Amino acid sequence: MDLASIYQYMIIAYVLLSWLPGLRDSFIGELLGKLVEPYLAPFRRFIPAIGGVIDISPIVALFALRFVARGLVAIVEMFV
Repeated sequence: MDLASIYQYMIIAYVLLSWLPGLRDSFIGELLGKLVEPYLAPFRRFIPAIGGVIDISPIVALFALRFVARGLVAIVEMFV
């Protein structure tokens, strides 16, 4: 398992915890927030919530993370 996959799971866990306010305010929720929010914030600035409620920015962020991770792997493999 690579770092990008671990970070993707962290984003997914953070999104799922956001649906449960009691868990979001727990130690794990706050820790995930500190690790994931800096990455999600730029996406949230450019992608508005649908209907003001549904936030699709984590989905776009996950695609971007996977795209960049695969690109970096391809670049590294060129030099190995």
